[in-house]
Amino acid sequence: MTDTLIRPTLRRLSEATINRIAAGEVIERPAAALKELVENALDARAGRIGIAIANGGSDRIVVSDDGLGMTPDELALAVQRHCTSKLTDEALVRISTLGFRGEALPSIGAAARLNIVSRVRGADSAWRIRVEGGVIFPPEPCAGEPGTTIVVEDMFFATPARRKFLKSARVEGSHAEAAMRRLALAAPDVAFMLEVDGRTVFDRPPEEPLARAAALLGVEDADGLLELDGERGSMRLTGFACGPSVHRPTTAGQFMLVNGRPVVDPLLRTSIRVAYRRVMEAGRHPVAMISLTVPYDQVDVNVHPAKTELRFADEAGARSLVIGTLTRALGLGAGVVGVRPSFAPSRPQRVFYPPETPVRNTGFAEATLALNTQPQARRFSQEPPTSVASPQVVASPEASLRARFEDNVAAEGAAAPAVDFPLGAAVAQVLDTYILAVTADGSLILVDQHAAHERLTHEALREQLLSGAVRAQRLLIPDVIDLPRGQAEAVLARSAALARVGIDVEGFGGGSILVRSLPDLLRGASAVDLLRDLAEELDADDQAAIEETPTLDGRLDAVIARMACHGSIRAGRTLGMEEMNALLRQMEATPRAGTCSHGRPTWVRLTRADLELLFRRH
Repeated sequence: MTDTLIRPTLRRLSEATINRIAAGEVIERPAAALKELVENALDARAGRIGIAIANGGSDRIVVSDDGLGMTPDELALAVQRHCTSKLTDEALVRISTLGFRGEALPSIGAAARLNIVSRVRGADSAWRIRVEGGVIFPPEPCAGEPGTTIVVEDMFFATPARRKFLKSARVEGSHAEAAMRRLALAAPDVAFMLEVDGRTVFDRPPEEPLARAAALLGVEDADGLLELDGERGSMRLTGFACGPSVHRPTTAGQFMLVNGRPVVDPLLRTSIRVAYRRVMEAGRHPVAMISLTVPYDQVDVNVHPAKTELRFADEAGARSLVIGTLTRALGLGAGVVGVRPSFAPSRPQRVFYPPETPVRNTGFAEATLALNTQPQARRFSQEPPTSVASPQVVASPEASLRARFEDNVAAEGAAAPAVDFPLGAAVAQVLDTYILAVTADGSLILVDQHAAHERLTHEALREQLLSGAVRAQRLLIPDVIDLPRGQAEAVLARSAALARVGIDVEGFGGGSILVRSLPDLLRGASAVDLLRDLAEELDADDQAAIEETPTLDGRLDAVIARMACHGSIRAGRTLGMEEMNALLRQMEATPRAGTCSHGRPTWVRLTRADLELLFRRH
């Protein structure tokens, strides 16, 4: 008798309970509901979308669009689970729309008060349907403009357990704003307007992708964005990224699209971090918007009801494409487009000045001097900067890296005017540490000579690595490493490429590999740990360049960074005029010269507007 009472009974859940369970997956917070509604508007071919939220979206969400609209019969179906107009077949392969599951509206209606007003173009009137806590009211005619307006009120009133876990209105509002920025970036040809508690956060007309990206990434000048364009097989990556001088404390400034769908994908986010690791300080995060186009049958978007997680058929290829494209875009010299550090605080609005005659430089006195102390900065005559050859490649890691800059100054050819040089012409050295230069437009450039030369030395050493001039250190006793057969085959298939970077391997039967040498730069490193990690990466991506695999690249780059730091000119060394201009020219020609090996800036620019602001002349 007791067993009968406690034995659970199998039963079918009510439709209302099923909808509330589904709502917990689809709309875990107001921002998720808002995302679903705006995705529906985009799928309805809207040209203008207006969004307004109150109290982080928990009190009220309003989304209005001028899209196709819905008939009364379509409205009645739209609030039923798994009813959609977006799937042309049931194979779930070629999913080109943002929505396709048919869960959003019924899930919202199960947890909140949902009111939809829609009108098809050419119809006599609009129609309205209401859903409250899962209870559906029949459609009724009403007044309304062509398109659809959806109002969601009292989010989670029917599921109070979920409502009590919501964060503050500020936090929920920030999540909603981030979701809208992602969607606005995905559709630059659609006008977007977002209001939060009556305050307009952004109001963007249809525009070019560059203008939309600059506005929503928070970049004051679109010229400060690097344009991305790369291909790998059938995949293509486009988008925009900020230089390493623009960074954030979190990843909130990173936006990722796959086939036009905003996603929050860990693989892509990790790839962005890896691409910036050589040029950005630890603990800081880059600002970028990447758009990856993948054949529909090579990506699965039906992973989670929120549709923000993906699975790639070729994860290694996607990762390599993102890292490679960003790395090439970041390989710019100092002072060029996309890398413009500024020392001054941000301005509330841009200040425009009429064109001026280039300033004639006369030198500067030292910035801070004790009373009655003579200036230490030297004054130079107005000679044009001397043209400089490409950065000198160091003969070997063991050779001295403290070569004088006079060796880098070309003996022939007159230099072009300063207007041709992004970092301008040197005019003084302050504290025997910082170079002052002035560009043709009058901007003041400050350069940290040690940090700048550290990057030049780093890149010269790295060029040696990539060119195959890496010395191998023969192991006294070769190491035998046992690997899974697939990984061992992947390593042995790349033995010639490994030899170029100082790693000599050969088969030792079965899945075993014999390691006879390692790069001299990694003297003392564990061959077992290095080869195990390297084998996993080569097995995952058989097209990856050996020197760019995270394991080998990271270890070698760390050693190169230490060598570059110790082998560069130090703060406190007096430089001549030719040496300073040689350093500026090399910085302009050397990849990633905007930051040192540790990610710190090598130079800053003070424009006239910056100086006006510092002296409160604005």
